[in-house]
Amino acid sequence: MKITEAELKDVLIIEPAIFEDSRGLFFESFNSVTWAEQGLPSQFIQDNQSFSSKGVLRGLHFQQGVHAQGKLVRVITGKVLDVAVDIRPESPSFGKWEFFELDATTNKMIYIPEGFAHGFLALEDSIFSYKCTAGYHKESEGGIIWNDPVLNIEWPIASPNVSEKDILLPSFESYFKKI
Repeated sequence: MKITEAELKDVLIIEPAIFEDSRGLFFESFNSVTWAEQGLPSQFIQDNQSFSSKGVLRGLHFQQGVHAQGKLVRVITGKVLDVAVDIRPESPSFGKWEFFELDATTNKMIYIPEGFAHGFLALEDSIFSYKCTAGYHKESEGGIIWNDPVLNIEWPIASPNVSEKDILLPSFESYFKKI
């Protein structure tokens, strides 16, 4: 396993050791002992999986307060453009974002810690999987509109397929004025 720090502080790029032969391939997507030895989170509470058709954009989502979630994200089939946004007001990278291309060929994973908003755009029909360090708590749910003008995320699509719920998310500026 190769672990690289992303440009955003505390976000990690994880490339598993992949073993291939004529039958296919094998890799460990998670091992609590190995992860703990590497200083990575080794306690995940909830696993989630979604299917998204090409052009679907999900996010930007997060959980707040004591229910904040760290997420280990990966793609099982397809390809996505994943984004992490630092929403920790005390962080030097507050309001900054970074893209990660995740696909079922490289099997690269991203660990996004608590205090980040997260979203992704399906570049192909994709099955997306993520492990969470805390369970979902409806009252702690938060989000920021995908095309926020302050964040200015450079999505490579003008009109993605976005849920009604996500279209109604507040702007970055209005959300953080409430805090």
